[in-house]
Amino acid sequence: MNSHKELYPQERHNEILRLVAEAGRVSVSDLSRRFGVSEVTIRSDLQLLAAQKLLVRTHGGALAGDQSMSVLPLTTRLQLQAQEKRRIGQAAAESVSDGDAIFLDTSSTTLAIAKYLKQHRYLTIITNSLAVAQEMLGAPGSEVVMPGGRLRRDTASLVGTDGLEMLRPFHIQKGFFGAHGITLEAGLTDVSADEAEVKRPILAMCYQVIAVFDSTKWDKVGLASFAELAQIDRIITDDAPVELAKQIRTLGVELQLV
Repeated sequence: MNSHKELYPQERHNEILRLVAEAGRVSVSDLSRRFGVSEVTIRSDLQLLAAQKLLVRTHGGALAGDQSMSVLPLTTRLQLQAQEKRRIGQAAAESVSDGDAIFLDTSSTTLAIAKYLKQHRYLTIITNSLAVAQEMLGAPGSEVVMPGGRLRRDTASLVGTDGLEMLRPFHIQKGFFGAHGITLEAGLTDVSADEAEVKRPILAMCYQVIAVFDSTKWDKVGLASFAELAQIDRIITDDAPVELAKQIRTLGVELQLV
C-alpha cells in the first residue's frame, strides 16, 4: 500500500498489523518509506502496538505477536529488550568472583552476562550454549566446559541429557537461568521442552540459582516448567509488578531490580 494520502494514526496502525501478520516481521525504515512518515513516528506506533501486546518490538522493527510464544532464533532474541538485558548482564556478572564455577544457559540474557566476564580469572563456565562458548573464546582466564548433546540450531545450543553425567564432579557455585516466563504457579518456564529438559538437572547441581530475565517475562507461561519458585535464590530483572514482587519476596526469593 503506497498511498499518497496521509493515513490517520489508527488506519496506519491497522495497516502495520496487517503487514506484520502477513510477513511475520517489519522494519522501521520500510514502514517509514511506505507510509511517508518519519522513523520516529513509526517507532512510536510500534511501541504503542507492543504495549497492547499486538506485536513484539525489536531493535529496528517488530515481529508478529504470535511469534512471542515460539522459539525465536537467537539472533532475533538478542534484539528484544537489548538495553535491559545489558543492565541485567552487567549486574549478574558483578556477582561472579574469580575462581567460581558457574552455569550459563542458552538464553540471550545469559549471553549478555558472558560479555561482562572476560576479565575474570580462573573462571569455569559450564554451558550448553554455542554462542556463550564462542563469546568466551577471547577470555583466556576462563575455562569453558560443554556437555555433549544434539545440535539445536534455533537456540544455537546442545540439548539432551546423555552428556550431563560428566558434570557430576563439578561444584557449581552459581547457575544463571533465563526464562520465557515466570508465574507463581508454574515457576520458571521455557517454550522449548528440549531446553527445559537440560535445565532441570543442571539447576539441581547449582548451589545458588539465579534467574535472569527482562520484565516482559512476568506472568507469562511457556510450554515446559524447569524450576519452582522455591528453587530460586535470586531474580535479577529490570522491573517487576508491585504485587508479584511482594509475593516473590514473601517466598524468600531475593529480587534485584537494575
